[in-house]
Amino acid sequence: MYMRILSWGRQSCLEEVNGGSQKATFRAGHIYHVLNRGTQRQQLFFSDDDYRRFEVLIEDTLARIPLPVLTFELMPNHWHFVVKPDDQDQLSSFFGYLAGTHGKRFRVAHGTTGQGHVYQDRFKSFPVQSDGHFLIVCRYVERNALRAGLVGQAEAWPWGALWRRQHALDSWLMSDWPMALTFCDPLVLS
Repeated sequence: MYMRILSWGRQSCLEEVNGGSQKATFRAGHIYHVLNRGTQRQQLFFSDDDYRRFEVLIEDTLARIPLPVLTFELMPNHWHFVVKPDDQDQLSSFFGYLAGTHGKRFRVAHGTTGQGHVYQDRFKSFPVQSDGHFLIVCRYVERNALRAGLVGQAEAWPWGALWRRQHALDSWLMSDWPMALTFCDPLVLS
């Protein structure tokens, strides 16, 4: 068994290599940007009810595997989360359960059981490098629907954390941010 570092640009993740099997190792207390997308960019959510059912699944998954969620955004064919695991297995357990359960339910709901993977991969995760990087990643995640042209303002997309914070909803879903933000912070204003 040995450790190697996987790199994506400036971002890296430790991977434990044990014989032929590989298991990503996540550090407790570190912040990660996690995402997944439908196979071949297939749509995952077709209606408001699909989004609501996925949010209920997030709640159920949090009850099983409590994982601090700092922000998130659900898009028609993918999703993003920014999380801070308390132990090294929490991130893999949470997103494995979330995507696996959603994939099974998706296939049953659409009558496509046995027709392959719903998601293109287990999930992708990138460690957040600094406080400034944290703000940039959160802004990127929360502006996803705006960049995709789904809404005119980021806070108008109801399937993400920004809308929920604006409407003081779902304290069960989101954890406190690891830093205090002030409205004079240039990254918040830009």
